Amino acid sequence: MKTNTAKLTRELWRFVKFGLFSVSAGLIETGLFYILGLIPSFGYWLCYLPALIASVVWNFTLNRRFTFKSDADIPAAMLKTFAYYVVFTPLSTILGNWLAEVRFAGIPAADDIVYFSTLAVNFVTEFLYQRFYVFRGKTDNRVKPSDDPGK
Repeated sequence: MKTNTAKLTRELWRFVKFGLFSVSAGLIETGLFYILGLIPSFGYWLCYLPALIASVVWNFTLNRRFTFKSDADIPAAMLKTFAYYVVFTPLSTILGNWLAEVRFAGIPAADDIVYFSTLAVNFVTEFLYQRFYVFRGKTDNRVKPSDDPGK
């Protein structure tokens, strides 16, 4: 019973850390999204796509090291994460653009509503994808430099 509680506590803490790092990535993404939005000729997707890419690199790097504490092969893990975004990015970009510029056109803050809804969907689905696919069986096994007998 104690073991299950410890596992649940560890997973809950992992989810919280993922959330905190995701907030930092979200701030980077949001800042870049709004900065690019200052360019008059940029539509929704020209603001969203570069902002998303910047946040993915940031989030992956921090979460691999600190949340999942994984020694998983970085290129392989990044390739798996890239595969997630091969599906998520076109869906979120096309659907987000349609929602912001067609479905909710003329509604104040339509871009904001669509954008923050997309962030929420991304947060939940990416955590599940990384936890149960990218880093499955490869969590909490990263050797700290001070623990490495070869150093």
